[in-house]
Amino acid sequence: MPLLKSRVTCRKSNILKPKDCCAPVVSALDQHLTIPIQGKLTQTDLISSLVGMAVMNQSVHSITHILDRVPCETSVRYHLKKLDMADLEQNNTSILTTHMHHVLKPGYAYQFAIDFTNDPYYGSTDEENEAYIVRSKRKKSTNEFYSYITLYVTTRNRQMTLAVFPVRRDTSKVGYIAQCLDRITELGLRIEVLCLDREFYTRKVLGFLMDVQVPFIVPVRKHGKRMKQVLQGTHSRYAEYRMHGKPVLVLKIAIAVKYAKGKRGKRGVENLGYVVGNLRWNPHRVHQTYRSRFSIESSYRMRNQVKPRTSTKNPVIRYLYAIISFLLKNIWIDLLWKHFSPVKQGPQTIEVRGFRFSSFMCIIWEAIRTSMRGARAIPVLRYPV
Repeated sequence: MPLLKSRVTCRKSNILKPKDCCAPVVSALDQHLTIPIQGKLTQTDLISSLVGMAVMNQSVHSITHILDRVPCETSVRYHLKKLDMADLEQNNTSILTTHMHHVLKPGYAYQFAIDFTNDPYYGSTDEENEAYIVRSKRKKSTNEFYSYITLYVTTRNRQMTLAVFPVRRDTSKVGYIAQCLDRITELGLRIEVLCLDREFYTRKVLGFLMDVQVPFIVPVRKHGKRMKQVLQGTHSRYAEYRMHGKPVLVLKIAIAVKYAKGKRGKRGVENLGYVVGNLRWNPHRVHQTYRSRFSIESSYRMRNQVKPRTSTKNPVIRYLYAIISFLLKNIWIDLLWKHFSPVKQGPQTIEVRGFRFSSFMCIIWEAIRTSMRGARAIPVLRYPV
């Protein structure tokens, strides 16, 4: 690989070695997982194999044909079955935030989003995985999915996944939101605003968020005559909406008025309504802030690039693979702040163009390939900022 000279001074050296990319990923998993292994194989070797599988989007079976020193397929499957779901749920935030101190500072307020992501499942269902199979709208030729709920920071240039939980049929949305809020508190972070999608527009969720007094934004569902009347107008405003039930919920609706200008085949005025709580922002700021929530979708696309392939029905192994895929994105963000943050006047920023996620994946693969095939060491990499 050619050596490239940096054009600006960074906060840390712009020399990025393969071990600087690979070691943080492996160490984050190695520190917080406990897999009892006897013999020559070590937990670090096993984890390195899993990281190699992730960056190359390979399976346990296929990775053994690529790397010489990788643990055999039977051994990997045997040891992964020792993992415990409760331990992974308890430690997933510790794994994902091992290297967050360059990006997120305790005591500071950030914007957060909570959302669901689904992994298609094509196998059979039995007692082992029945509680974790979610049935939803058909996608990629299946109606069955392993679903995960994620807690994500949407603040610009600091997008990191802080928690991932497997979705069970017997756990409510309120339960998952409470778990995510607890993790934010444990990390010492404050909430500027919490953005949720329309899937969370329910009495129980809105009532819970109002009770705990968390600043939040949830887009309304445009159904019912009363709601359609509220969303008619030609200027941005706030309105009050009563959600019937016991007790009646009085919702504060921020309505941002935008002109469609032919987008999505629409013309004229659009009234975009959001339920807000504990916020004193003007409706346009509410709308613009909620739009930043869609950075979580790009996180899912990147996560799918580094998701190990598997057909196992074991929900614990699938959950571990999900954690690894989100961890890789977090480590990439951390490296950007360490090595690609120019020293300049004004707020600290990063130069994403200097170090793309695809480059990060290639460097990790080279580091693992070198360690597991006995190849010669690759040169130090210098990336321009």
